Order: sequence, then C-alpha cells, then structure tokens
Amino acid sequence: MRVAVGSDDTYYIARFVADELERRGFEVIRLGSLATGKPYPWPQVGLEVARLVAEGKADTGVVICYTGTGVSIAANKVKGVRAALCFDAKNARGARLWNDANVLALSARLLSEEVAKEILEEWFSVREPDPSERENIEFLKRVDAEG
Repeated sequence: MRVAVGSDDTYYIARFVADELERRGFEVIRLGSLATGKPYPWPQVGLEVARLVAEGKADTGVVICYTGTGVSIAANKVKGVRAALCFDAKNARGARLWNDANVLALSARLLSEEVAKEILEEWFSVREPDPSERENIEFLKRVDAEG
C-alpha cells in the first residue's frame, strides 16, 4: 500500500509517523518538509497529498501541521478526498468506518508516539466502510462530483 505523507515543518512526530509506516511495510511517499527538510506551506502540503490520493497515485494519505486543521482544510478542497482530523484511535477508526475517510490529518502539537501508533493501527485496520453508511457516503460523493 502506498501512503503519501506530508508535513509543513520538520516536526519530530511527522518523521516518526513516516518512519513508523515504513516499519509496518507501507511504501511511503514523503512530501512537504519531509521531502525538503525545510518549512513548507501548509496549503501546499494538504493539496499535494490529497491530489496523489485523488489521482490513485497513493492509496491513502497523512497530512500534518501544527494543529492539523490547515492541512485538513486544504486536503478537503480536492475532489474525491475526505480528510479527517483525528486526535485519537477512536476518531481514526470512526472516520474510516463511518465516513470512508481517505486522508488522515494529524496535529504535530498534540501527538505523542504512543497515540500516533494507536491512530495508525485503527486507521489501517478498517478495510471497508460500514455498509450501513453506504447511502451517506454515496451522497457525499455525488455532492463532490456536482461541485
């Protein structure tokens, strides 16, 4: 599985998340400051990760900024992307299960290694959304397609 991971700054936790995904056997595409080693505009990070997901060049994405909010907003501007800002494992599981989220947004300020591992575990444990949510997810896909 290919995972696009982008951050707007060289946060320790952003590097940790990318390294942890590689340790788990994922192919990681590093973007933003994870690729350049320098601060990178948060809107660009969100858009670049989201575009790779929307174009099928990545199976899912992870975006990180100080609060996680900016990259989440930017990623959600790309058609076909459903980015979810998650602060714990339950939010991550719910975002995948009930919302079919395909981009995970994280806060560099609030995330510890332990919580990051828990979030990643839940995010990647959900293979398919809950069938009872299919109608809601399809509705959002139609809204997205209509613009």
